[in-house]
Amino acid sequence: MKQSKVESSLVTLKLAPVFLSLVSCLTLPSNSTTALEKSLIEKQTLSSQQLIKSLLSQNQPTSALEISERSRNRVLVNLLAQSLPTKNVNAPTSEVIKQVAKTQDATLVQYSLLYQNVNVAGKRQTQASDLVIWVINPTGKISLRQVNLKAWQSKEKTNLADAISQLQQSHVQGLERNKGEIRAPEVKQDSSSLARKQLHELLIQPISDLLPNKAEARVIFIPQDKLFLVPFVALQDSNNQYLIEKHTISTAPSIQALDLLAKRRTANTKSTQDVLIVGNPTMPTKPLNPGEPFNQLSQLPGAEKEAKNIASIYNTEALIGDAATETTVVKRMSNARLIHLATSGFLGKSLEIPGFLAFAPSSQDDGWLTATEVSKLKLKAELVILSSCDSALGKITGDGVIGLSRAFLVAGANSVIASSGNISDESTATLMTEFHSNLAKNLDKAAALRQAMLVTMKKYPNPQDWGMFTLVGLP
Repeated sequence: MKQSKVESSLVTLKLAPVFLSLVSCLTLPSNSTTALEKSLIEKQTLSSQQLIKSLLSQNQPTSALEISERSRNRVLVNLLAQSLPTKNVNAPTSEVIKQVAKTQDATLVQYSLLYQNVNVAGKRQTQASDLVIWVINPTGKISLRQVNLKAWQSKEKTNLADAISQLQQSHVQGLERNKGEIRAPEVKQDSSSLARKQLHELLIQPISDLLPNKAEARVIFIPQDKLFLVPFVALQDSNNQYLIEKHTISTAPSIQALDLLAKRRTANTKSTQDVLIVGNPTMPTKPLNPGEPFNQLSQLPGAEKEAKNIASIYNTEALIGDAATETTVVKRMSNARLIHLATSGFLGKSLEIPGFLAFAPSSQDDGWLTATEVSKLKLKAELVILSSCDSALGKITGDGVIGLSRAFLVAGANSVIASSGNISDESTATLMTEFHSNLAKNLDKAAALRQAMLVTMKKYPNPQDWGMFTLVGLP
């Protein structure tokens, strides 16, 4: 008998995680994805899409959430599981999902984009048709909201990709951390503000009544696909209020990843109190790949000021200039509970795992620390701060965002603070100094970052100056 689409989807969805688990056991713990893994991920994504649609049509939102969660970040989940004593991981159930919300004392918001095939100018294309949002509060209650993207696009006279692109193209005014030069915004502030409001209307307004009333209560967003590019903290409501003013915000690759990070933290009995602060290293003198065009990077005085200010908070010395070699930084990172890296960062789309950071070169290294190298480290860090441009970005795949942030999570960090775009040398120094001052007062990471943003926005009102950073992982 011929299988129905739903039956076929169930078979593929059940088998794919098994294959992914076997493959991850045979490979080094990295963020890279083999051709086999990519094929399985694509099959799993397509199957989960069909199954989610079917379950929602049958009024089974909790089962649909389980399928949505099961299809996310399978490679990352299996890599995180390798660091646990049991080294295996079960498919996430609704009970596990509820327990994560309770354990984290947070409202979890999971987004899923549903796609359909359409003909455009005689060509078959896949377009997002619906947005599904699950909200899980700390008591375990699961709520569902759906948004028809076609209706939203008609009302807002834009589409999801264009609205996100408006924010991605906007730049800061001032000294840009990667280039050490003055540049004017490429997108007008009113265009950027409109995009923030449009995305708030789409992503937040439908669930606003389900979010906590207290600003101190945690909200953890779990995006999907291009939604990983959205700076949730800087979304704006119709009253021009930013989301970070109303909520304490962080993000996560998936709910199961949060669960595994928490279990890994509990299993890690080797604690360390070392703090590593790096700022304004002497920049590399050669390109990452031999033969590529190379322009010598400018030094970053703001990053040096930032590092020295932060080091004074912890009564330690920052690694600056020639002392901040790649070899020294990597060695020190292995024993640090808190790592702050204020340097130039690059996306490096051509790399197997996108993302690399600049440090001082030495006879033992070239000064370029790539995401691939990071993913092979053994860290014990509670938090890594990547105070550099584009450090939260990467390659968006069916398995999430593959880049520097994920590499540090795989390496052992419980959380990463990173930037989703260009950052200003001056305003970032203010933001980060405030953040560490709050952290030293025993505020948790999400609360410390929120308070730092609230202070920084008073001095630098443009959200490009404070709203590019996101906390990924355990809050």
